[in-house]
Amino acid sequence: MKAPFKFVLAAMTALWLLPAAPAQQAAEPLALTLEQAVKIALEKSPLRKAAVADTKAASAEIGLARSVLMPRLTFSETVTRGNDPVYVFGSKLRQQRFTAADFDLNKLNTPLPFGNFNTRFGGSWNLFDSFASWHGVNRAKQMDEAAGHQLERTDQEIVFRVVDSYYAVLLSSKQLEVAEQAVKTARSIMDRGQARFDSGLVVESDLLTAKVRGAERQQELIRGRNNLDLARAQLSTAMGVPLDSLFQPVEALAERTLPVPVLQEVEKVALTNRPDLKRIQSEEAAQRQSVAIAKSSFGPRVNAFASWEMDNPTFLAGGGGNHWLGGVEVQFDIFQGGAKRAELSRERALQEKVTAMKQVASDGVRLEVRRAYYNLDSARQEVEVARAAIAQAQDSLRIGQNRYDGGLTTITDLLSTEEATRRSQTDYWEAVYRFHTSYASLELASGTLNLQSPVVTP
Repeated sequence: MKAPFKFVLAAMTALWLLPAAPAQQAAEPLALTLEQAVKIALEKSPLRKAAVADTKAASAEIGLARSVLMPRLTFSETVTRGNDPVYVFGSKLRQQRFTAADFDLNKLNTPLPFGNFNTRFGGSWNLFDSFASWHGVNRAKQMDEAAGHQLERTDQEIVFRVVDSYYAVLLSSKQLEVAEQAVKTARSIMDRGQARFDSGLVVESDLLTAKVRGAERQQELIRGRNNLDLARAQLSTAMGVPLDSLFQPVEALAERTLPVPVLQEVEKVALTNRPDLKRIQSEEAAQRQSVAIAKSSFGPRVNAFASWEMDNPTFLAGGGGNHWLGGVEVQFDIFQGGAKRAELSRERALQEKVTAMKQVASDGVRLEVRRAYYNLDSARQEVEVARAAIAQAQDSLRIGQNRYDGGLTTITDLLSTEEATRRSQTDYWEAVYRFHTSYASLELASGTLNLQSPVVTP
């Protein structure tokens, strides 16, 4: 045997014989059901908080749109001083302090500096704008509905992430159990090889091959522990809690009987209930209002305005005058360089785009439903096949061990049988995991995934 190969084998053997590193002392993890995990996520997930903020912003937009319908009142206090002839002349008139002596040409042309304290209350009211404001209110309501539908869809996506992450933890736990059992099986094969080598029944290469397989299984065990820690971190992230939070799922990965509906019924439900499709419908309705607003800009506008002022020589003192002014204004935009027609064309183009995207979304939902449905059907059948394969592989391993002990087979055949046994168990638990997550994916595609879904609540 060459020296480098002996060195590698010695290193693998040392890795095999080294005891596992003791885990750091940690607090006892809290027991957690899938339903509890979903509830925590719906309360603490930053994705949901962001969606809730969008709904609040959309509700505020309704208030902004309605404010245009109300009158506007303003108050101002202005202090001025100067010797501008027109300013001095007008300020004296407003203060009702103008006298005949103020008609003197010298005073008119070169007046002395004069001060004025102006207190003003003003108001304006858009009485009519060709219904543009009302269309704006309706548009804001439609966008508010769209934000609500998006929040509902975000909740469903959060539930799916938690379900997927929770079952990933359960799968990692089972994979760790399989890895631990594989280590025990590999150690048993190595002991058999050692006994037969000591008896002179096999050559040293059989024993070395068994030791190499044992080192591989030990490495898989190490990876399994790390994968479990990573899966727990992913679950914490999906729940919206710190990564260092300690949770221990109370369920174990196992087969469950879940009702599988008919494909055509699922598609029909999806096209009716999907919140993201409802959101697009609300956005389409809002865009129609935007087109109506652009059309209203061609119509007349009627505004009312009024003001009341006090002009005094000093602040908060009498000796001045007051007056009021009111009126109604009618406005028509005769020419704006084609800006309004361009805006109308733009809004109509956006409406066409939203309509087209609505069709794209509907087609995408149908495809998503079918993909999830077929994945679920495949996973269900894979579970049945993998379940039968486990028993067959275990019987094959038992027979292979007996045949090796009797010298009727080689170490290579025995290790191949051991690999098939481990693979059958891994395939089975992965199929069970895919069955549950595919069911959640189907409910997500149909728009029915929630806290009361069968995959969430046993």
